[in-house]
Amino acid sequence: MRGISVFLTLVLVSRVHGFDGWGNQSEAGVSGRKNPCSFSAWGRPLCVGLTLIQSAASKGALCMDGSVPAYHLHSGFGSGANSWVVVLEGGGWCNDVASCNGRKYNHRGSSKYFEHEIPFEGILSNKQNENPDFYNWNRVKVRYCDGASFTGDTYNTGGLYFRGQRIFEAAIEELMSKGMRYANQALLAGCSAGGLAVVHHCDEFAAFFPRDRRVKCLADAGMFLDAVDVAGRRTLRSFFNGVVRLHRSAHTLSTTCTSRMDPTSCFFPQNVIPNIKTPLFILNTAYDAWQVLESLATSRSDRQGLWTKCKSNHALCNGNQIQFLQGFRNQMLNVLSGFSKSRQNGMFINSCFAHCQSERPETWYAGNSPQIGNKRIATAVGDWFLDRSEIKDVDCAYPCDGTCHHLL
Repeated sequence: MRGISVFLTLVLVSRVHGFDGWGNQSEAGVSGRKNPCSFSAWGRPLCVGLTLIQSAASKGALCMDGSVPAYHLHSGFGSGANSWVVVLEGGGWCNDVASCNGRKYNHRGSSKYFEHEIPFEGILSNKQNENPDFYNWNRVKVRYCDGASFTGDTYNTGGLYFRGQRIFEAAIEELMSKGMRYANQALLAGCSAGGLAVVHHCDEFAAFFPRDRRVKCLADAGMFLDAVDVAGRRTLRSFFNGVVRLHRSAHTLSTTCTSRMDPTSCFFPQNVIPNIKTPLFILNTAYDAWQVLESLATSRSDRQGLWTKCKSNHALCNGNQIQFLQGFRNQMLNVLSGFSKSRQNGMFINSCFAHCQSERPETWYAGNSPQIGNKRIATAVGDWFLDRSEIKDVDCAYPCDGTCHHLL
């Protein structure tokens, strides 16, 4: 039967702070391949080398350990030679000195630990049968090493650089010098913490281009909600408050938002998207697996372990737990109700227990990838970006969708 649920065993790195588990679902640890550039069920992926942004040092655009940021670029060809996809990497956040200091010694906070090459799959693939609309574009992945979704601009006396805003600017300026200034169309994308970064930088990205160019943004799994957890607390708000304060993100966030709300509220995308002027596509699961695990039913909020089975397998959730999760879905749809009324915006909200779907070949455009109304995610995004049709796809509530690739 097509669309049988795929259950993946997730190895989560448990941390009291930092949410440093599986923020970026395109990584090898989640795909299950020890060597992400080796053969997989989809063949050998294109692997793209690392480029350090040497000019970033003079601009103070540094990773948390003081190393320069970096990106991976595969040049476009044919009809896509003047089109660009820029993907901002995800990977959680850090909200105190201890958790941020830990990132200095891995690829979340230092380019010294970046892989020399990474696979380009999903929206980054160069194969037309895997990525029909963007396969021959210039495709870029900007690495993530600031810990605050490319926001913030300060320096900690303990030797930590919080320069996310400068890193974003330096990366885009570098790409403009590499030919992106000639682009006739460009898409800023990202998943998880990278998807949140897209929300915060969408209008800023568009401002780099002349107004007659087609420039849009895609936020995948970036709709982190200011939600109440199973204990009645706002776990994610408390965490994001620490991120915003430590990284001093307030002055790099939307002034339209911060002029009427506190900075922590303006870190949540629900309070930013109403004022984004650039066309934006929201790709998200209604039952975001990361938020279920790390925001709604954490070990701290579920001290009796009543959610343990449900978190390991959604099929083991009881009626009250499903009702709670349906409430989370309803909150997401309510947040997006105004957003969806704009013709220029798009959305694909499927009723799956997953997180990040644009960089995974099995969820982007595979034969058995998730669908709403017989339309796969890659097709929906392509139709929206290229103005072939309006896309405002919202799935029916769980458990009606048989095409999901569940992570719970």
